[in-house]
Amino acid sequence: MTSSLVPSSAGGLRGWLARFFSRAQPALQVGALCLRGRPGRREVLLVSSLGTGRWIIPKGWPMRGRTLAEAALREAWEEAGVQGEVGALPFGAFGYAKQRDSAAPTPCQVQVFIVRVRGLDEDYPEAGRRVRRWVRPLEAAAMVDEPELKALLRGL
Repeated sequence: MTSSLVPSSAGGLRGWLARFFSRAQPALQVGALCLRGRPGRREVLLVSSLGTGRWIIPKGWPMRGRTLAEAALREAWEEAGVQGEVGALPFGAFGYAKQRDSAAPTPCQVQVFIVRVRGLDEDYPEAGRRVRRWVRPLEAAAMVDEPELKALLRGL
């Protein structure tokens, strides 16, 4: 009797083990929850995803030589032209599956940092490739797909 949980060959075992252990620990990413306004009148900046066009917060991979908070601020500038100050500690986290070309999705855990926005540059690396939109937190929660990110936005 062959089970789909048990690989049928040595090569299959190696591949199965690689897939199993690659899922054991999600890849770390950083995200920027970009805010403007006062409590009660606060707005969140969302950007469109490059691949699907869905609404997300600026996010990306940690960067050598930068703290996680500094990397989140850098992602906010690269993806949305954000100028501002970032909090040193994460506000929260959310998980999602990053789709890369035809490969299996990569599970990611995004550490989210609050960025207080001072202004937006018009000239930034991904200008013209993404849409930026300021929305109230509850509207932002309705626009994003990830349940844990929705919860973070509802908590603002």
